[in-house]
Amino acid sequence: VGDKVMVLARSGLWQEVVNVPASQTFPMPEGMSFEEAAALLVNYITAYMILFDFGNLRPNQSVLIHMAAGGVGTAAIQLCKTVENVTIFGTASASKHEVLKESGVAHPIDYRTMDYAEEVRKISPKGVDIVLDPLGGSDTSKAFNLLKPMGKLITYGVANLLTGQKKNLMAMAKTWWNQFSINALQLLHHNKAVCGYHLGYMDEEFELVGGVVAKLVNLYSQGKIKPRIDSVWPFDQVADAMRQMQEKKNVGKVILVPEAPKEESKKEEN
Repeated sequence: VGDKVMVLARSGLWQEVVNVPASQTFPMPEGMSFEEAAALLVNYITAYMILFDFGNLRPNQSVLIHMAAGGVGTAAIQLCKTVENVTIFGTASASKHEVLKESGVAHPIDYRTMDYAEEVRKISPKGVDIVLDPLGGSDTSKAFNLLKPMGKLITYGVANLLTGQKKNLMAMAKTWWNQFSINALQLLHHNKAVCGYHLGYMDEEFELVGGVVAKLVNLYSQGKIKPRIDSVWPFDQVADAMRQMQEKKNVGKVILVPEAPKEESKKEEN
């Protein structure tokens, strides 16, 4: 009772009071803010397990990170920097490239105006060792083709299904139709790996996830990772917070808090 904790839950966190199993709570490390704690678990567990458990990231390798300025993207960049001499390619809109370069992306690519596969090939003709794929559809095929021999593609989302504020059934059907498909026999000839990751289905893997959290807390305490907070919004501005992401303006995590920060400071003064 009274411990400050980070929690994992599949849904239902946009509220003031939340019940979660004790096994899905983790003590916050010393010096961590609640905003950082909210930004840590889902993104960093996902990025860590994709890069290290599936990707087996090692020194001198190359990684392509899509949506590099988002929550998982910024986590993945920081984690790549914990390994020696990893070359990072990152897709994001041009306005975010300077920030990405500062954070360690060697080659930011504007996916809106360039073919990112061509841009990667110009710099690395053989391709890359690991591709993080949150896009789905035809982009998964492009990712597979960009892999070097012994490369790994880890798919963990289908962002291409989300095309705007309203459901676009044609876009969804197109993405579904273009979804990457390969059988075990075909994989034999390619010397490549395809992995799928979804943290939401790790509910029962307490030891596995707990072990990853312990490593992340250690990296945080050493100053090697630090969640990047784009902006903090009170609950009554949730629509604006969602718009911030929908319009792809955010660099890092968009955080919701029950009350506006100003109100909290006034209460403390009183």
